[in-house]
Amino acid sequence: MALRNDIDNKFKWHLNDLFETDEVWQKNYNELKNQTQSINSFQGKLSNLETLKECLEKTYDVYEKFGRVYVYAHMKLHEDTNNNFYQAMADKADMLQTKISAAASFIEPEILNLDQQQLKLFVEQNNLYAHFIENLLRIKKHILSPEIEKILADATQLANAPDNIYSMLSNADMDFGKIKMPNGKKIELTHGKFVSLMESFDRNLREKTFDTYYDAYINQKNTIAAIYSASVKNDVFFSRTRNFESTLAQALFSHNIPENVYSNLTDTVNEYLPVLHDYMNVRKNALGISNLHIYDMYVPIVPQVDTKISFEDAKTIVKKALAPLGNDYIEKLEEAFNSGWIDVYENKGKRSGAYSWGAYGCHPFVLLNFDKKVDDMFTLAHEMGHAMHSFYSWDTQPYLYADYTIFLAEIASTVNETLLMQYLLKTTDDKKFKAYLMNYFLEQFRRTLYRQTMFAEFEMQTHQLAEKDIPLTVDLLNETYRNLNLKYHGKDVILDSKSDMEWARIPHFYNAFYVYQYATGYSSAIALSQKILNGENNYRKFLQAGSSKYSIEILKEAGVDMTTPAPIRSALEYFKNLVEEMKKII
Repeated sequence: MALRNDIDNKFKWHLNDLFETDEVWQKNYNELKNQTQSINSFQGKLSNLETLKECLEKTYDVYEKFGRVYVYAHMKLHEDTNNNFYQAMADKADMLQTKISAAASFIEPEILNLDQQQLKLFVEQNNLYAHFIENLLRIKKHILSPEIEKILADATQLANAPDNIYSMLSNADMDFGKIKMPNGKKIELTHGKFVSLMESFDRNLREKTFDTYYDAYINQKNTIAAIYSASVKNDVFFSRTRNFESTLAQALFSHNIPENVYSNLTDTVNEYLPVLHDYMNVRKNALGISNLHIYDMYVPIVPQVDTKISFEDAKTIVKKALAPLGNDYIEKLEEAFNSGWIDVYENKGKRSGAYSWGAYGCHPFVLLNFDKKVDDMFTLAHEMGHAMHSFYSWDTQPYLYADYTIFLAEIASTVNETLLMQYLLKTTDDKKFKAYLMNYFLEQFRRTLYRQTMFAEFEMQTHQLAEKDIPLTVDLLNETYRNLNLKYHGKDVILDSKSDMEWARIPHFYNAFYVYQYATGYSSAIALSQKILNGENNYRKFLQAGSSKYSIEILKEAGVDMTTPAPIRSALEYFKNLVEEMKKII
C-alpha cells in the first residue's frame, strides 16, 4: 500500500486552509487554553442580562475557535493513524474539549434558574438566542446542578474512550493478513480492499476474503465485546443520570425527535421484509447458485460490466447529475473539486471509510479512499452532499445555528446519490450497464434502508439488555446479531458462523442510535429528489437552515413528514417496483 508521501499533493486535502502549519495550530491552541479560563469569570453573574449576553458571546467565540483546533488535529491524525505526533496532538485537543465543556458547564443551569420574565426580556433584546432559549427550557428537567454538570463535563474524555480505543484497534493495530489473488500474487487485506474484493465475480476469492477478514475480528472478539459493552454502559449511565426513561429516549430527545419516528421505521421496514426476501431470491437466481451466503451480497448480479472509473471521470459525472440543484451549487462544487477540499486515495495508516467534516469559518473537507469503483463515485456524490450542506448552512447561519443536526445529516448526501442514480439510468444506452445500475439502486435500498434499520434494531436490543443489567458477552452479541440476520435475510441466505461477528466491524455503533438516521434520511431523500426533479424549490432552504429550527420542522417545510410512516412506505414501494423490474430483466 502507498505511503502518505507517495500520494500526489493534488489528491490531498489542504488542511493549511485551517492552520498554515502545526506551529500556528500550537499557537492557537495555547491562546485558546487561556481564553477558556475567562469563561469561569462569568459564573454566578448571569442574572445580569448584559453579562449573560457577554458570556454567551465569549463562550461561542471560544467554541468556534476550538472547532478549528479540534478538526485540524484529528484530520491530521486521520491521514496516518500510526503517526505518534498527531496522536498526541489529537489527545491534546480532546483534553481541551473537556476543559472547555467543564468551564462552560455552569451556563445552562444558571440560565434555567432565571425567572420567565427575565428570559422573555433577554429574548426580546437578543432575538438571536430565541430558539436556543426555547430549546433550553425544553430540556430543563434533564439539566442537573452546576456541580454535577461540571463532573459530567469532566467525564467526557472517559466517555469517549470506547470509541477511541476501538478506532485505534480497528484502524491502526489489527492485521487483516494477506489474500492470494487468482494470479498468485498476494495483497495486503485492508478495510478498503475488503469491500473491493467482496464485489469480485470470483466466488472463491470472496469466500476467502470474508473468512480472512472476519478471522481478524474473531481473534479480538472478547476485547471488542468488552469495548462495545463499555460504550453501551456509558450510554446507560448518562441516560439514567439525566433522568431519561431509556438510552433511546435520551438519544432522540436531544434533537426533539419523537420516539414514534424510530418505531415507524422499524415497524414499516419489518412490514416490507418479504420484499427483501424476494430480492434475496432474485439475487440467488441471478448469480446461478443454490445457496446464497453473506459473502455473495455485494457482487453485482449483472456480469461482464466494467465498473472501473477514474476520479476525474467521477467528478465530471457527479457534476452533471447534480445540475438540477442550480448553477450556484455547481459552481461551488467545482471549487470544492479543485481547491483542496478532498483527500482522495487510500494510504498506509489512513482512516478507513469516508466522511465530510470541517469547522465554521473555513470550507468543509472530505476524506475518501477512492478505489475506482462505481461505488466510489456514489461515495463522492454522497460526501459532497454533506460538504455542500455544511457550506450552505455555515454561509447562511450564525455560528450558534450553523451545524445541522444528526437527524438531518444524511439527507443531503443521499439526495445527491439518488440524483446521480437517476441521471445514470436516464443517460446510459448500455442495457447491461443499466441493469447493473438498477441492481446498484436495489443495493442502495438494501444497504441503507434495510441494513441500517437492522443495525438500529441491534442497537435497540443491546441497549435494552444493558438497561436490564444483562452482561453483553460476545456470545450474547453474536446471538442477537444472528437472529436479526435470520429475520432480515430470510430462508434464501445461508448464515456462516463468522457472519455473526459483523457487529464487531461497525464503528457507528460507538455513536449510539445514529444509524437509524441513514434509513430515515434515505426515505426523505427519495421524496426530496423527486421534488427537485419536478422543479420544486424548497430544497435550498433546507440546505441553509442549519439548526435554526427543530429538525422535524425543517424537514416538514421541505415537504417530508417523518412523524408518519408515509415517506418510509413510499420508499419501500419504490424498492418493491425495482425488484419487479429486475425480475423481468433477469
